[in-house]
Amino acid sequence: MQTDASRPPFWIPNETITIQDLSNKEFLDRFARAGRVGLSTGSTLPDRVIARAQRHLNVQGQWGNWTHAFIFEGTRVDGNHWVVESDLVCHEKHLQLGVQENRLDRYYNEKLYPSLAVLDFGLSQEQTLNLVRESLDLVARRTRYSLRELVGVFLAMKNPVLRKKENLLAQDESFFCSAFVAHLFHKVGLRVVPGLTAKNTAPDDLARSPLPHTTYLLQRGAPQTRVAKVVRAGKAMAEKVTAKVSQIRRSTTLKRGR
Repeated sequence: MQTDASRPPFWIPNETITIQDLSNKEFLDRFARAGRVGLSTGSTLPDRVIARAQRHLNVQGQWGNWTHAFIFEGTRVDGNHWVVESDLVCHEKHLQLGVQENRLDRYYNEKLYPSLAVLDFGLSQEQTLNLVRESLDLVARRTRYSLRELVGVFLAMKNPVLRKKENLLAQDESFFCSAFVAHLFHKVGLRVVPGLTAKNTAPDDLARSPLPHTTYLLQRGAPQTRVAKVVRAGKAMAEKVTAKVSQIRRSTTLKRGR
């Protein structure tokens, strides 16, 4: 049970502040602060797999809204804001798998990261320092990204009984993204999702945390549904076919007239 002593010092109500008409860079430059939590939705196949798996958390079976979570570290001497995250990142000559530091500008790409949110849990300066310190310790220890634990949380999302227990496929010195974030909050005395262990915490669980916080949500135009995309593609194809047929008819008419 979370006591008053373990709560954030700035007791803020849960609210969502929707931000529109900003680029990813403008949004993050405005709201990224050390100790806050970042959420993103990507456009890759792994992102779609994670979103689909989280349908078990929704009564109507909708896919999850968020597929990745990370911690804002703050601005460093190079003038750039950095994040700490457990992720699989492909660079030109190598694959980086596990807890790592990356520059915030990796999230400026709006095609790769069409949706973003920043969660502010009102941490004190001491809590923020401890959280960032713990995250960097996990970087130094080369903590791995756990695909095995990710499978474990997928299984747990299907079974409410398993959700309340430890991850069946838990490993030492390893975390997937949202488990990493939940673990850091546990380390500073906060259960960001009461009733769930860190390694059974999905990205959407963080977004729905009952712990008082403010969500800054970058909202763009409503994405097209799959049906709408198919319909639009069908119409475009029909228009191309109609245009081509008209062109052939005109060409045939001209030849006959000669």
